[in-house]
Amino acid sequence: MSLPAVALPGQLLGSSKAYIPGSGTHLHASNIYASLPGRPVLNTSSPSKKLPPSKPTLTISRLPSTSPSADLGPVGERISNTNALPRVGDVVVGRVTRCMMRQVNVAVLVVYSGDEGNHGGRFYDGGGEGTVCADEVQGVVRKEDVRATEKEKVVLGEGFRVGDLVRAAVISLGDQSNYYLSTAKNELGVIMAKSENGNTMYPISWKEFKDPVTGETETRKVAKPI
Repeated sequence: MSLPAVALPGQLLGSSKAYIPGSGTHLHASNIYASLPGRPVLNTSSPSKKLPPSKPTLTISRLPSTSPSADLGPVGERISNTNALPRVGDVVVGRVTRCMMRQVNVAVLVVYSGDEGNHGGRFYDGGGEGTVCADEVQGVVRKEDVRATEKEKVVLGEGFRVGDLVRAAVISLGDQSNYYLSTAKNELGVIMAKSENGNTMYPISWKEFKDPVTGETETRKVAKPI
């Protein structure tokens, strides 16, 4: 599989048979996942000239924060920090700022454009055009928009925690202050979470993350790695 132009936390990058996991990545079940948002970089240099070349080391280079725009991949695949407002059908990545009984508040960080109703289909191929929000954009995930089935059984406190990074689809322009977001697809939900002990966790199922240090698990509405 080819590497994406921009990787997000929790995104599948490749197999450990092809790469050595480096900084900004983590290994789970023989697969390498991104731990940080940024550009995947391959380092093919050998640590010693006397040693034969081994597998390339896969690392994540953090996104630049000072330049107005940065080319992060092939022509047409870039992420910029010029502001853009989400539209219905776009996919966004944001951070949970508040979790209540009826809704979860999300500060939108990045917008990935997609055809309306397609939930950002190009993005799920690992590419697409992403725009970092320069101004504050707020969204909410309502209880009924967390998943497609058994909506009455949803407990928001079990699916999200403050500080989680989530991937969600814009389903409505909402009111004057918030966009309405949905995580009711397998690819949508929490993509990065820290445990109560402050360790970055990795997903082990559609509803659990695991702390690699303590071995403890925590419930979340987990986004399927893409």
